Amino acid sequence: MTQPTDNPTPATAGADAAPLGRYLVVISGPSGAGKTSIVREVADRLGLPLSVSATTRPPREGEVDGRDYHFVDEATFRRRAGEGGFVEWAEVFGRLYGTPLDEVERARDRRDLLLLEIDVQGGIQVKERHPEALAILVLPPEPEALRARLTARGTDSPEEIQRRLDEAAREVKAARDAGCYDREVVNDRLEDAVQHVVQWLQTRRNQV
Repeated sequence: MTQPTDNPTPATAGADAAPLGRYLVVISGPSGAGKTSIVREVADRLGLPLSVSATTRPPREGEVDGRDYHFVDEATFRRRAGEGGFVEWAEVFGRLYGTPLDEVERARDRRDLLLLEIDVQGGIQVKERHPEALAILVLPPEPEALRARLTARGTDSPEEIQRRLDEAAREVKAARDAGCYDREVVNDRLEDAVQHVVQWLQTRRNQV
């Protein structure tokens, strides 16, 4: 059974007084937790936009600029980063990735929420810069259940599955040690997890 843990961010005095972070919803979780499935389902049910990251890596086959990523060169990315143009950004395997600040500003102009699916380290960055953002940590089921889920995919060796399990434990520990995630949901049944997140976001919508 899905078990939410609630530590909500305090409401502000109204939409006009709400800081930028009030319009941002961060959803993080380790590999195998199912955060992508939750984000897509929640976005569809609530009609919410998903943040599109900027990156310096070249497009892969079938990827569309502005839909999958905002593809930019490194000089442009670093200039925007220096100007404070990203909510968060990081270098991964020699490529730069970041969440454009202007996407959050457009959400504020619409007075609606923006969903950001991001890893735990990125989520911590967002909360450091925008503590009013709502951060949700998606937890995998118990290790043996997660092992079974990963094994059922049939794509990873036993060694890779164990590596993923170890990494999931490290990410969860890092998130909890940071103390910046406002809510947690255990995704052992997708529909239950989605319903919890939908409820939280409907409440947040009424506050912005």
